[in-house]
Amino acid sequence: MVNFVKKRDGRIEPFECSHITIAIQKAAKSVNEELPEKFYEEVCSLISNQNKTKIGVEEIQDIIEKHLMDNKYYEVAKNFILYREKHKEIRSILEKEEFMKFYIQASNAASGSKYDSNANVTEKNIATLNGEIPKLDYLRLNRKRVMDKLRELYPGFNVKQYEKDLESHILYKHDESSSPGIYPYCAAVSMWPFLNDGLKNIGGLSAAPKNIDSFCGMFLHLVFALASQFAGAVAFGEFFNCFDYYARKEWGDHYYKHDNLAAHLKYRKNDSGEYETYEVSISKQIEQYFQQIVYGLNQPAGNRSYQSPFTNFSYYDKNYWNALFADFCYPDGTKPQWESVSYLQKKFMKWFNQERTKTVLTFPVETMALLSDGKNKILDEDYEKFTTEMYAEGHSFFTYISDNPNGIASCCRLRNEVEDNEFSFTNGLSGVATGSKSVITLNLNRIVQNYAKSKSKDKGEFKEYLVKILDRVYKYHHAYNELLKDLQASNMLPVYDAGFISLNQQFLTIGINGMNEAAEFLGLECSDNPEYQAFVDSVCTTISEQNKLHRTKDMKFNQEYVPAENLGVKNYRWDKEAGYKVPKDRNAYNSYFYLPDNGDTEILERFRLQGRRYTQNLDGGVALHCNLQEHLSEAQYLKLMRYAVQEGCSYFTFNVKNSICNDCGYISKHTINQCPHCGSTNIDWITRIIGYLKRIANFSEARQQEASRRVYK
Repeated sequence: MVNFVKKRDGRIEPFECSHITIAIQKAAKSVNEELPEKFYEEVCSLISNQNKTKIGVEEIQDIIEKHLMDNKYYEVAKNFILYREKHKEIRSILEKEEFMKFYIQASNAASGSKYDSNANVTEKNIATLNGEIPKLDYLRLNRKRVMDKLRELYPGFNVKQYEKDLESHILYKHDESSSPGIYPYCAAVSMWPFLNDGLKNIGGLSAAPKNIDSFCGMFLHLVFALASQFAGAVAFGEFFNCFDYYARKEWGDHYYKHDNLAAHLKYRKNDSGEYETYEVSISKQIEQYFQQIVYGLNQPAGNRSYQSPFTNFSYYDKNYWNALFADFCYPDGTKPQWESVSYLQKKFMKWFNQERTKTVLTFPVETMALLSDGKNKILDEDYEKFTTEMYAEGHSFFTYISDNPNGIASCCRLRNEVEDNEFSFTNGLSGVATGSKSVITLNLNRIVQNYAKSKSKDKGEFKEYLVKILDRVYKYHHAYNELLKDLQASNMLPVYDAGFISLNQQFLTIGINGMNEAAEFLGLECSDNPEYQAFVDSVCTTISEQNKLHRTKDMKFNQEYVPAENLGVKNYRWDKEAGYKVPKDRNAYNSYFYLPDNGDTEILERFRLQGRRYTQNLDGGVALHCNLQEHLSEAQYLKLMRYAVQEGCSYFTFNVKNSICNDCGYISKHTINQCPHCGSTNIDWITRIIGYLKRIANFSEARQQEASRRVYK
């Protein structure tokens, strides 16, 4: 029996039949028609006798429309529909007007964003406002397209279940509101098509780069062109190989041995006002190219609502690099050269670390890939030492450790076990082009609590309950995948046709959020203990098994802890408002197996909780963010890295809050409260909101609160 009505703004009001009668009477009066009293009674009875206590306004109107049509009151129904659409349009205009006022008054762009906020939008201006206004319309359009495809693929399936699952917040479809079109999510691309054809096959005018100057300029165009066709990150695992290819063309195979020699001459005015020439060394010229690329990557783009493109680079140690690229050939038949690539990798890391003392540079997000013995050390001692050296110098980057060169970490989240280690020009990055086509995340806390509350006699064990939800998720992913295939068939995805990546090589991702909160609801402690490990394993094993069962020739699934920069806050708020049990001392669900705000969790335990015993069934999103009060020594970092190898903690970074003076702009690699340069106490800190570095002041207000509770050891 229906007792309450949920209004469009979320308010709950008592159900009143009189309101329904008045609305229908208005529609009838406008066409000079009078309906019998019995009709009104029937409609009220149909609505009030629904098997629920609460009903939405849209559902009420759907019932009215259907009953008018069933009773052949076509003119009244037509007028009722027109009335409904007119008021929907008015509401839409008012919604946008109210949002504009809210956004303009918000403290920053992330706090003002209502749907998919992220701290990568650092400016709040007319461009970012224009990017936010249509997001609700985009969400509705994309949701409708998925439902239409579901109806086509699964005729007997209730497609409204998709909307119900999303609106009940047990599931979340990422980037529904980012664009009016269906987008693939993220990708690690091959640069082979760029070396061969430049930008021509993705709509550009430029042919393949001919020299180091054209490579650097065109690479930036490539990044922005590719980023415009993905909702998330684009990774370039071959960047340094390609840079080296053109550097060797310019200065010879051994340029790295004599980088003090002149690259070219430049002119400048001397003190007497006359022009004189001076030499620019190879080393200095390479740094200028680095500067051109990095500052270009961090420039907000108008076609991305004033965001910089999410860009990732990979470094490799010698063993890893040889396993992946030793048999590769460039278009002219030459082969990659480890010594000069290694020189570039190390030079870039050193330069980038120093450049970050001049301004806040977010991109590229860097990952160092190291090959281990699977027991307690990195095989390449030189790169093991270099990695610890860079951490000790205060550089912030990710480290990925594997005992198998087939494992790669290329996007900010995704780990892929490569099935064929042979390098392929069309497969690309590190022997494979990978990424996510679509991401749907489970709100595990709500799912677990719904299961606990369920009184259904056939609900079975929790595994059965979860599998039923997963079965629907695979349908939703299938529909999205078919929409992408339709786009490619219509030549709307040139990135794929050009060979930068293959649609079949990307994953359909099942994300996890609310794992800690679900465990706490069950009375478990989120620490390294057998009960918590068993719970994690039961969930992740179930998803992993189902992913394998549902795999087809053009659909493969992975599971990961999603970053949940915005979603973690949303899930917490939605669950709290709906009366679910949530931690009182938090305001967001986190993205780790440990609790970052728990001071009792020591550093080594965090490595164990992100180690193989907990992450063995996950394919990505398992990065340990080891928050430290101060930078460690090389020897200390070495011990932690070897402990990571021992525990199977494959993906991690170390975070020490950097500081920036808001008055003079001085940047310190340390956490300070007063500027040593000008004495100001107007200090902001820089850290990773989830996977990328930003000023904490650019975080949304909710994320700023969450960041204030993080424990730094």
